[in-house]
Amino acid sequence: MTQALIVYASLTGNTEEIAEITAEYLEAAGVDVDIVECVQADPADFEDYDYCIVASYTYGVDGDLPDEIVDFYEELEEIDLTGKVYGVVGSGDTFYEQFCTAVDDFEQQFAKTGATKGASGVKVDLNAEEEDIENIKVFVKKMVETHESMIG
Repeated sequence: MTQALIVYASLTGNTEEIAEITAEYLEAAGVDVDIVECVQADPADFEDYDYCIVASYTYGVDGDLPDEIVDFYEELEEIDLTGKVYGVVGSGDTFYEQFCTAVDDFEQQFAKTGATKGASGVKVDLNAEEEDIENIKVFVKKMVETHESMIG
């Protein structure tokens, strides 16, 4: 059975919910999913999974990564995830000019690991509404299709 690890950082619970919605769609596609808060995870944990997913919120006016996920982010580029599929989902606030930049930052970081991008990142304004949930569903579908095309 294929396995996914979703590592998340959530302040208000919005990003945790996004991670859970992502997990539900992955499980519906037959993937075994583990969800771990970033402070309890190590980037090397991804080595044991087929799907490597980060869910992070973007903090403040400058579009910063949350403090609690910075170490994870910095260590991620040192891991070789060749043969794995990655994806990033996250929440932000369109009130700020720097909207959901954590998603972009993590996509760039994952690109350095040798993993294959499974789908374009999903950016959610605050909490997941119907349209966002549909976007997550499409994200998961593309992730699964990418993985299946890699294994033949």
